[in-house]
Amino acid sequence: MQTISAVLTTCNLTLDRGGRPIASLPDITVARGRSVAILGASGSGKSTTLLALAGVRAPAGGEIVIEDIALWRMPPTMRDRLRGQRIGLVFQSFHLIDAVSVASNLTLAARCAGLRPDHARVSHLLGSLQIDQLRRRRTDRLSHGQAQRVAVARALFNKPAVVLADEPTSALDDASTASLLALLKETTAREGAGLVIATHDRRVIDAMDETVELRPLP
Repeated sequence: MQTISAVLTTCNLTLDRGGRPIASLPDITVARGRSVAILGASGSGKSTTLLALAGVRAPAGGEIVIEDIALWRMPPTMRDRLRGQRIGLVFQSFHLIDAVSVASNLTLAARCAGLRPDHARVSHLLGSLQIDQLRRRRTDRLSHGQAQRVAVARALFNKPAVVLADEPTSALDDASTASLLALLKETTAREGAGLVIATHDRRVIDAMDETVELRPLP
């Protein structure tokens, strides 16, 4: 049951691929400052689940609620706007825009969501992630760790209700995995957002507040 502090809830969620049901997700409730891992083997439907939670790809059935809004009952244009303003995304390969600066990557996230860029917000986030000195650097000139932090800052820039991360640790060693998980948890909690990580990496489990496992469908 949804509570006042819930930023994301699901109910009876099922996923399909090419019209064929592939998995169901146990009901989850994500509160501000809390973290949930969605666990599943490669090919089990984790990315499909995350796309449904992000309002990109419709689930086969069930309900997804962001704060008090039923995501898949909205018209597409309103759902796109909600995604830009209330959902932060961290991709495995970051998808930063190489041709512009770190600061511009953040302000473009606001413009794409129909928001006015807040330059004080740029300074706040980059400073809190200890990368403010990189604000004018092009993102193709960053180290992997620096790019990670920029991706997290961009996901948080529009003050989302929830941050969704897709397999963020799959290519990392143990030390880098621990560092990234701490970064994601600390920054989302500080910003008052919920965190959902879709992963097959069992190293993530101990770092999260809750773990659910996708159930394959026959």
